[in-house]
Amino acid sequence: GDGGGGVSRRATRRRTPGLAYAGAGYGALRRELWSPAMRAPAILAAFAQRKMVAMLLLGFASGLPYLLSGDTLKLWLRDVGSDVKTIGAFALVTLPYAIKVLWAPLVDRFVPPLLGRRRGWLLGCQLAIAAVLVGIAGSRPDDGLTAVAALALALAFLSATQDVVADAWRADVLDEREAGVGVAVFVGGYRSGLLVAAALAPILAVRMPWATVYLAMAGLMVIGMVGTALAPEPAIPASPPTLSQAVVGPARDLRARLGYRLPIVLLFALTYKLGDQLAGNLAGTFLQDIGFTKDAIGAIRGGIGLAASVGGVFLGGAIIVALGIPRALWIFGALQALSNLGYLALAEIGPRHDVMAAVVVVENICGGLGTAAFLGFLLKQCDPRYSATEFALFTSLMALGGIALSAGSGALPVRYGWSTFFLVSIAASLPGLLCLIRVAPWSSPPQRG
Repeated sequence: GDGGGGVSRRATRRRTPGLAYAGAGYGALRRELWSPAMRAPAILAAFAQRKMVAMLLLGFASGLPYLLSGDTLKLWLRDVGSDVKTIGAFALVTLPYAIKVLWAPLVDRFVPPLLGRRRGWLLGCQLAIAAVLVGIAGSRPDDGLTAVAALALALAFLSATQDVVADAWRADVLDEREAGVGVAVFVGGYRSGLLVAAALAPILAVRMPWATVYLAMAGLMVIGMVGTALAPEPAIPASPPTLSQAVVGPARDLRARLGYRLPIVLLFALTYKLGDQLAGNLAGTFLQDIGFTKDAIGAIRGGIGLAASVGGVFLGGAIIVALGIPRALWIFGALQALSNLGYLALAEIGPRHDVMAAVVVVENICGGLGTAAFLGFLLKQCDPRYSATEFALFTSLMALGGIALSAGSGALPVRYGWSTFFLVSIAASLPGLLCLIRVAPWSSPPQRG
């Protein structure tokens, strides 16, 4: 006892098991955050590997072509006098990114004659992308858009295929301890490629013809080819699947490995980023509605926000080294949901640039943390025999969830106001967090990043 008729500590623990469990969980979390795995040499060692250098370069090569068939190409079309209706229709050329899962089985099935199952596909895609960019450079948009549209569609198809292969390579080559770090490095390279296509290409177009700009972009695909040369080739499964196995095998494999958890894992892939996607879809419109100028929104969201997002992914990868993926999913998922409270506060405060910058930075860092844990988890759900198809399926579900929810989201602020909209965006994060009870329980063995 406590010597004074009070309740003993042991009895208190018996009567308050929830508090005791929470205390134990907090103690374990604190020990892991200060464990040797979180010391600078351990984190740097996780990042400073040859395959992480390859990851960075391959990420750049995946990000670079994405906008060159989309927004950047539209700037060129506008410069030559194309009308807005025609330019808007060019959004259709990006369709391959949404349906890439349809031909992902071909990537799992066929092994190119050179460089192996993954690196052979990577190099082939990169050479073809460079050739199509050269073709776009030699086209004449002012004489007609048929050829340009066909080349843009080919570029999107090849770029989406490269994404499928790069994702499969990551799933095959990263072990559980490296998944979060690998995601961080790849996303950092991908965002760098996007930045070159979105910012550097238009700046160069002021000083030289668009044809020359696209030739320069084709030359930059050499960066991806260097990444392919540095990348280790994953071990080939004992017997690569036949085409029919590559088509139906992923569903059978996931059902066999995940069992009753399969529907929950698929629902998790669909919903974990919903709140983040919902808020991000209308964040720019919200900022404009409450009084911020377009240049301020572009500078803060496109500049500081992009840097914060990349920083968040890298920070997430470092923390996952110590916490493991399951606990990171819980913590980062909660943070990315609660970060939308910043927009809720901004709706009440009004157009203050310092507050807007803080909100954007926090929201992008938390979103980056969630991305690191989420993609790291999905990578490790893939079987090496079918990793191209399985990861394409997961990411397609993620995109589908965001598109489906965001498509009708504009009615919410119109009818109920922006404050209600951002409260709904926080609520939209709850299904993904609830899925974690079965998908990645807090007490499950750590899958290190």
